[in-house]
Amino acid sequence: MKNPEAQQDVSVSQGIRLMFYMMKPNETSFRTLEEVPDYVKKATPFFISLMLLELAVSWIRKGKPPGRVDDSLTSMSAGILSRLPRLFSRSIELTSYVYIWENYRLIGLPWDSPWTWYLTFLAVDFGYYWFHRMAHEVNIMWAGHQTHHSSEDYNLSTALRQSVFQVYTSWIFYSPLALFIPPSVYAVHLQFNLLYQFWIHTEVIGNLGPLELILNTPSHHRVHHGRNRYCIDKNYAGTLIIWDRIFGTFEAESEKVVYGLTHPINTFEPFKVQFHYLIYIWTTFWATPGFFNKFSVIFKGPGWSPGKPRLGLSEEIPEALSQVTLLLRVCFILLTLTSIGLLLDQRPKAALVETLRCLVFLTLWRFGHLKPFIPSLSLAFEIFFSICTAFWGVRSIKQLASGPWK
Repeated sequence: MKNPEAQQDVSVSQGIRLMFYMMKPNETSFRTLEEVPDYVKKATPFFISLMLLELAVSWIRKGKPPGRVDDSLTSMSAGILSRLPRLFSRSIELTSYVYIWENYRLIGLPWDSPWTWYLTFLAVDFGYYWFHRMAHEVNIMWAGHQTHHSSEDYNLSTALRQSVFQVYTSWIFYSPLALFIPPSVYAVHLQFNLLYQFWIHTEVIGNLGPLELILNTPSHHRVHHGRNRYCIDKNYAGTLIIWDRIFGTFEAESEKVVYGLTHPINTFEPFKVQFHYLIYIWTTFWATPGFFNKFSVIFKGPGWSPGKPRLGLSEEIPEALSQVTLLLRVCFILLTLTSIGLLLDQRPKAALVETLRCLVFLTLWRFGHLKPFIPSLSLAFEIFFSICTAFWGVRSIKQLASGPWK
């Protein structure tokens, strides 16, 4: 066993390997829980270094930072809030684990065996997969996890956007390991699994080839953070993507990912980011009739409501706007503003431009790039703009035949 005092400093080489789950068993095996270093705390300089590197790469490649300053500050604020409870007591993930180990363990695997180390690596990652999946499929757990998904940017600071109370449910999925795996080994891998997930929150790293088959990568995790329909409830992996492939939740990155919640919260206020969904559950609970329906509000999926499947209906998930749709909408807004200006000035080409604008509207409408706020008014909108197109088209023809419109 190594002297724990020797573990107080982390070299640059160790720090880099620490962030990518590349530490060796003989470097990170400890007899007691008290000897296990706080690797997350020691990784802080490497968090900062990698974020600065990401910033530099993004500036070189795209000429802009990887995200907005206000969004990044909100993410870092959430990260600080999530760590505050640990200043006063040991994490419930460890206290519950130690209790089970001391009172109910079936066997005790050797703490200094490489086989125990690698088995724990797999077991913790397997437990994380199921915790993460349930955090998306059980509403009360989603109330905690949604914090991490509330960012509409995707960069390394997003990894720091963690929930204050997520740990109060995650421990359940690791507790079976306490029947045979020593707490000191578990505590090491619990931290390594978390640290590995930091570097995959970036857009500056593309496809990693054969590694995509086994590991959770930036490409796979970008899908997990997307609110496009093809991204919803996919790629729950921590370190290994094999669990998603085995259990049918894998989805490869295809179309451009749009990040954030399906119903954006539009705020940078740290307490609202953390707790707004709990308030939503509370109000929904009381507004939903029937005891079993109230129970379902808490324990079924976020998209559930009476009469729907446990996880809700996929067709009710708002479709994320593609880059093409956003570009077309911006162009339509510019064309609308131009037309208004020409009409107010009574310019000669005003009728022609307004005819073009109405035709563009109908085209975008027909191909789904524009939608009304009230779906029931779809037909009325289409009829109205068809009449406008005809009206301004006639004005344009008359103008061309008899001179400028006055």
